[in-house]
Amino acid sequence: MGRGKIEIKRIENSTNRQVTFSKRRAGILKKAREIGVLCDAEVGVVIFSSAGKLSDYCTPKTTLSRILEKYQTNSGKILWDEKHKSLSAEIDRVKKENDNMQIELRHMKGEDLNSLQPKELIAIEEALNNGQANLRDKMMDHWRMHKRNEKMLEDEHKMLAFRVHQQEVELSGGIRELELGYHHDDRDFAASMPFTFRVQPSHPNLQQEK
Repeated sequence: MGRGKIEIKRIENSTNRQVTFSKRRAGILKKAREIGVLCDAEVGVVIFSSAGKLSDYCTPKTTLSRILEKYQTNSGKILWDEKHKSLSAEIDRVKKENDNMQIELRHMKGEDLNSLQPKELIAIEEALNNGQANLRDKMMDHWRMHKRNEKMLEDEHKMLAFRVHQQEVELSGGIRELELGYHHDDRDFAASMPFTFRVQPSHPNLQQEK
């Protein structure tokens, strides 16, 4: 017994709707891959769920942007305005410039030189010589700066050592003056004491007289 015909309308139950979306999305992408392989066709599929989630597929031999450009050319419909066209052209220009820089970098490394003419090889040699000269100048600048910093640190170290030595001399001189002043004060203090409080080693013990 065959399946009954399903009425094509929005599925109200959110769970059933999500399950049906997942199954049919997988079926559409599978059919897109099959027609691309079996028929050597360029296929591009873009699907947005009700929640805004993107699912897409494009045959490996092309890109989705190329398919859209081909669609625009063949259908006559404008998919993007002049602003997007200029932006796309700028992107292409930057990509081309980047590719040229990559080629020049390989040439500077000595790679892929077989296809170059003598004139081009001479230009590369001059560029390498100029770069080497600039590199030497830059290294000399760094060396001079290093020597200046080293001299400044050496002078600063000498100045600090001199100040420490000067402080030690002043401190040692102050200690000697303090010691001299202390002994001098002792003599003055002893001389100023009354006669009755001075120590008399030869004085007889009063207790012994008793």
